[in-house]
Amino acid sequence: MRVRFIYPSISFKKNKELKKERKAFFPPLNICILAALTPEGVEVALTDENNEAIDYEEEVDLVAITSMTCTAPRMYEIAYNFRNRGICVVLGGTHITALPEEAVQHADAIVLGEAEELWPQLINDFKNKRLQRIYRSSHRPDLRHLPLPRRSLLKTNGYYYKNTVQTSRGCPYNCSFCSVTNFFGGSYRFRPIEQVVKEISFFDGPNIVGFTDDNIMATPPRAKKLFAELKPLKIIWGGQASINLAEKEGLLQAASESGCKALFIGFESLSPKALSEANKPINKPEKYIKAIEKIHSYDISILGSFVFGFDSDDYGAFKNTVDFAKQAKLELAQFSVLTPFPGTVLYSKLEAEGRILHRDWSKYYQGEACFQPTNMTPEELKRGQKWAWNNFYSDFSILRRTLRHGIKYLPLFWLANKFFNNINFADVSPLIKIVQKGWSFLDKTIHS
Repeated sequence: MRVRFIYPSISFKKNKELKKERKAFFPPLNICILAALTPEGVEVALTDENNEAIDYEEEVDLVAITSMTCTAPRMYEIAYNFRNRGICVVLGGTHITALPEEAVQHADAIVLGEAEELWPQLINDFKNKRLQRIYRSSHRPDLRHLPLPRRSLLKTNGYYYKNTVQTSRGCPYNCSFCSVTNFFGGSYRFRPIEQVVKEISFFDGPNIVGFTDDNIMATPPRAKKLFAELKPLKIIWGGQASINLAEKEGLLQAASESGCKALFIGFESLSPKALSEANKPINKPEKYIKAIEKIHSYDISILGSFVFGFDSDDYGAFKNTVDFAKQAKLELAQFSVLTPFPGTVLYSKLEAEGRILHRDWSKYYQGEACFQPTNMTPEELKRGQKWAWNNFYSDFSILRRTLRHGIKYLPLFWLANKFFNNINFADVSPLIKIVQKGWSFLDKTIHS
């Protein structure tokens, strides 16, 4: 039996346009874990459409495709092409879980929620010709029993940053616009720290690791234990955290000593009203600057995330947010359009109010106005977001924000800013290799 896993292209390009050599940013670890859980005797392969074309003529028994909302249309197109040949197709992922009635029309079977404990059963059902239409787990997987991802299936030299790892799942905050809680649950589940360390020990250089946890510091006692085990590895790492980490005594120091050099932090808004809409009471705008200064004092850079389009936002939110991000000297910032992803509280609210403008899922990537805002037009929302990106990433802004690291690191941070900005508006390929060399330089400098 032969199984082909497929990860649809996030750039929405057709298959014929992907035949040229290209790379993806990060590998699909969820697929690599499922591959490791596939029963013996089943041949598995993986196609990440972000770095290689799909072979629709391949002799294969079953195709499994996972997708985010923005890649759902492409997923359905791929599924149609294989099913048209009589090949069984299974779909899974966050979008499928949120909209099973839609997804089941495009597949022979769908998997709702986390698939780790369902996948072996599905394979055996297929072998025995008793495949079910819908697979839904009665409980969430125990992360203590997950195998190491089968990274050998990933395309050689197919990724700019391959050293990513997940140590936990779940989030109790349930922000109105976020699909994490709906998919992974409202409580934290952890992998054993020794398994995390073992996985990192297999990584190839450079010695830079990205943690994909939604909040790697959410449980301070466990985070400190993890950081203590990371320290001897002498890695440089980045991850995601909430801004209230600055209030947790000793946590920043432990993170810094273990190699933390960058954190993605969701500030979301400067408006208490908007944060109330987002159901994010842990964020206190009046404490932002002090918290940022404390994080910076440990030589940890910040990628701050901001969202535009809340009901309380008016056109002044764009300038106020960019001015704040500059004043705080954030190394990087992400400015997103509020997006009602299916399965979220926001989606249910806007749907009930009749404010969702369309369900062209390919435009649900946080760069399009997919709903009717309260205090501006959809076009003004999108235009304001683009202005924020361009203003924050002007050459003068980059210079002012990153000089605090010293002249020595200015070229690196300038390139990182240009690279991150161009992800949204242009082709980043000319900058990629330069940025990679910059990270290698940073690695050598820190460990020299």
